[in-house]
Amino acid sequence: MADTQSKQWHAPLFDTLTALQRSNPVSFHVPGHKYGQSIAHLTGMNDNAVQTFQSIMRIDVTEISGTDDLHAPSGIIQEAQTLAAEVFGADQTFFLVGGSTVGNLAMLLAACRPGDLVIVQRNAHKSVLNGLMLAGASAVFIMPQKNAGSNLDVLPDISQVEEAMAKYPDAKAVFLTNPSYYGLSIDLEPYAKQIHAHGMLLLVDEAHGAHYGLHPAFPRSAIQAGADAVVQSTHKTLPALTMGAMLHVQGQRIHTLALADALRMIQSSSPSYPIIASLDMTRAMLQAYGSDLFEQGIHAARRFRAWIKDQSAFETIIVDEEQGRSSAAAIRVDPIRVILREAHGRLSGFDLQQRLEKYGCYAEMADLRYVVLLFGLAASDSDVDRLQEALHAIAEEIEREGLKARENVEMPIEHHRTMSEPVVFTRSGVQHASNGTETIPLSNSAGRYTVEAVIPYPPGIPLLYEGERITEETIIYIQQLMEHGARCQGASDPTMQTITVLRTG
Repeated sequence: MADTQSKQWHAPLFDTLTALQRSNPVSFHVPGHKYGQSIAHLTGMNDNAVQTFQSIMRIDVTEISGTDDLHAPSGIIQEAQTLAAEVFGADQTFFLVGGSTVGNLAMLLAACRPGDLVIVQRNAHKSVLNGLMLAGASAVFIMPQKNAGSNLDVLPDISQVEEAMAKYPDAKAVFLTNPSYYGLSIDLEPYAKQIHAHGMLLLVDEAHGAHYGLHPAFPRSAIQAGADAVVQSTHKTLPALTMGAMLHVQGQRIHTLALADALRMIQSSSPSYPIIASLDMTRAMLQAYGSDLFEQGIHAARRFRAWIKDQSAFETIIVDEEQGRSSAAAIRVDPIRVILREAHGRLSGFDLQQRLEKYGCYAEMADLRYVVLLFGLAASDSDVDRLQEALHAIAEEIEREGLKARENVEMPIEHHRTMSEPVVFTRSGVQHASNGTETIPLSNSAGRYTVEAVIPYPPGIPLLYEGERITEETIIYIQQLMEHGARCQGASDPTMQTITVLRTG
């Protein structure tokens, strides 16, 4: 990577905040820490805590003269967002301080009125379902495809999208998730053309693909493929602080004023300036270094993939990158994300994740089969060395313990059905049904309709949404997840021994 001094650096928001810090301002305004001064002279205060937090607090300001306003930007925030739109290829970019969650909510609130219909990929993040609920909209779910090699979900086939649009021509939008949490993606350009031909919006949750389109090795971004509005978690694969995200918009199909109005409702009226500044700094880094920024992480992931080919105990999903470039329908694996599993079924993904943690290697997530490793842009050769050493040690443990293959259980999404009937999402929901609810053992709930969501986290994709019929396959899968230490959100019983359902009589 070239010397920092040779790169042009312009981050208007970040530069303004650091200049304010250097001016030694006297604060008679919120926040209460007063640029960190409130903790500076406390006797007995941990020195490390003071130094750590003061470094952040010095740029943690509020809307004073010169710092602009995220909800009505006209100065440095407006300039920073305009520069971000140029880098990411959008017509307009909104900075988000509530993660991709608020971007998903805002897209649906801006696109829908109560009673409107949206065609939604079934394995969407929980925030999409919450957005439908807040908008008072209905959803027709289209089921994801299975990748034959990994048995992981990818985008619904384009023919499924066409079928849904033909059956529900009044739908306002199609909402897709690409890439998946596992880093699997399909080029969206054919989808965008077909969806627009039906007069509908293409809204995309690209939370895990903020880096897409920024290096020749990466797939195209959803904006580059023609989507109308796209949310990206800048903090996931780029250097922004946690909760820092961006919402990119292009074209005239979605109303940007409606998006801005929605964001004013659902984002804090006191947004975090360190988070906003980190978004501005991330964009400045991309503008200064370009694709060079990703070379180290790509190299580290390639080196690890090459090493794993020679290991008998572990394997990873590998996709032919040339095939991915030549075929728009080809499934791509994110070059800086590795999907790892124990090759002979002796360890679940949860087991492997826990063993890796014993050796100081912390994965992004795990499921019953896989561990997801996010190399990102900064993984180094020494990081790869530690990971390889950990896996060598785990392979030896497996042999010493004489572990046998486990029974494999798959996620019970109904892939034999390509499309659901319309599902109504309202805030009153099924909890207020006239015949009431009851809590019963999960093991006895097949055929009943749940009044609470069941959401393994991560990845935050609901196995059951409120009002969905419970199947025997779903019960078995939830039980398997809980046996291996998974955590579920949404359910009143965190152990998932019981579940609350509609009364039947």
